[in-house]
Amino acid sequence: MKGWRIVAVIILCSVLTGCLACSSLGNNNQEGTDYQLVNVTRGDLTVTVGGSGNIGVANEARLTFGSGGKVDKIYVKEGDEVTKGDVLARLDTTALELALTQARVAVTTANVTLETARYNLNQALELYTWPEIKTALADVEDAEAYVDYAAWNLDQATTAEEENQWTATLAYAQIRLATAKAKLDAITRSYDTDEVVIKKQELELAQQSLEQAQQSLDYSQKQLDEATITAPIDGLVAGVYVKEGDITPSPTMTAKTIVYLIDPISMELKAEVDEIDIPLVELEQRAVIEVDALSSFPLEGKVASVCPVPTSQTGIVVYDVTIDIDVPTDSDLMVGMSATVDIITAEQKDVLLVPNRAIKQDSQGNPIAEVMANGEIQQRSVVTGISDGFQTEIVDGLQEGESVVVRQTKSQSSGLGLF
Repeated sequence: MKGWRIVAVIILCSVLTGCLACSSLGNNNQEGTDYQLVNVTRGDLTVTVGGSGNIGVANEARLTFGSGGKVDKIYVKEGDEVTKGDVLARLDTTALELALTQARVAVTTANVTLETARYNLNQALELYTWPEIKTALADVEDAEAYVDYAAWNLDQATTAEEENQWTATLAYAQIRLATAKAKLDAITRSYDTDEVVIKKQELELAQQSLEQAQQSLDYSQKQLDEATITAPIDGLVAGVYVKEGDITPSPTMTAKTIVYLIDPISMELKAEVDEIDIPLVELEQRAVIEVDALSSFPLEGKVASVCPVPTSQTGIVVYDVTIDIDVPTDSDLMVGMSATVDIITAEQKDVLLVPNRAIKQDSQGNPIAEVMANGEIQQRSVVTGISDGFQTEIVDGLQEGESVVVRQTKSQSSGLGLF
């Protein structure tokens, strides 16, 4: 992926050498050093981080049966395109359908048993408690009337003897009322006779039986449903690993993939990026991908994830970066293909550019450039932006068309030492 930038640099150097009056200024001041002039130009600048890896799929499904049994039908083969909901494979469901029917019968029977138990309990409650409840209610009413009677007489008392008599009577009446109410409450809350206790136990057992029967029905239905594999996504059949008549084990014993389904549109690149470059990589950054087998067909994508845990290969620490790829409909891209990627970490359009070697530092460490003005070299403070390792963006301090000085040794001047 770096080849196109090297060629661009070579072309740019040739143009600058031929067209920008890159003239040697001799050995002024420093013996063995040449000075060349390069014009400040305007253009686009892109900073990238490189990586390499293999093409994979972002959306896939390894499909299994939910139960074991004999494979009855396989409806697809490798390479088939399927739509979400399509039936892909089915087990022989004879035994499962029978089990489901039996479970439904068991639920119906349990419901009948429960209703019968509930009716019997209600009958027992009415038979053995209603007379006692009526008596207790009457006792409460009588006690309330006696309290009212004693209270009225206490209000009418005219002597100390009468007050004492009716005060004691009222206290007795209140105790009697409290006792009657307590008895009524006990009857209405705890009126279980032996038969009622038995009927309640029968009702609880019937409820438990119904719950168990419903669980069996749900399980049987689930087993039957999972005896058919349907496509959970639109995609391409990448593998079929059984044939009709095979016996598949229960997934609780051995999980066996029956059909491997991929979405060929949702492809991704798992790229390895060097530890030096990984701090520059962020989610959603644009990426340019070149597939080795499709070199004339560049692709684009975005950073989807950055693995926080590194891997080490022969002493080199790298991090896995996942790139979601925009796959054109006419692409021949396939899973497993090798690819390289340039992740764009910074990008500027229509900015001032100078070669990296034109930027120096003053005694305080601030960036400066040497500018040729009126036949003399002048130092000028500049504000720099991003750099791709060859060119640097100038934010402030220079104007387009000005000539900056690029210093290089004689050994460099024989080659392409501008950058």
